[in-house]
Amino acid sequence: MQKLAKLILKLLGWTCVANVPDFKKSILVVAPHTSNLDFLMGELGYTAIGRKANFVIKKEWMKGPIGWLLLKLGGIPVDRKKASHFTDQIADLYSSRDVFNMAITPEGTRKRNPKWKKGFYHIALKANVPIVLVKIDYAKKEMSLFEVFQPTGDEAADIKAVQEKFRGAGAKHPENFSTGD
Repeated sequence: MQKLAKLILKLLGWTCVANVPDFKKSILVVAPHTSNLDFLMGELGYTAIGRKANFVIKKEWMKGPIGWLLLKLGGIPVDRKKASHFTDQIADLYSSRDVFNMAITPEGTRKRNPKWKKGFYHIALKANVPIVLVKIDYAKKEMSLFEVFQPTGDEAADIKAVQEKFRGAGAKHPENFSTGD
């Protein structure tokens, strides 16, 4: 699969850069997220560099053959319409697995959202895992794992700092991307 992913990306003119270690356990914060194509580019890029990650996806996508495929690729469904202890459930997965990397799009939607979801932050703290920042940049045709972010415990300041790291990223639909401004 890795060779196929590399070939597809090369044919599309994309590159992948990994400037962070290959952690056994981490939260991958992926942005911008303004198109369903982001999933495909992220999956191809992560596979091309020889890594595998699970990902959160709304439960409505997990039906039929597409749902089966998404489950096989590592999808973990979430019901965003009802309150749950989702961050606790995901944090528990880290303690029950030797290797577990979870990709989350903190925008939580493909629409413009200046108030990013904070679940990734709470999962990282509860599971005591690093936060890896992953950018899907259509302007550069590049997917990059560009930084490890260390939470300070000041949630508001840390979320703002993470958003700031993505400022200027070339979203597929730039009008739908916000870093909190």
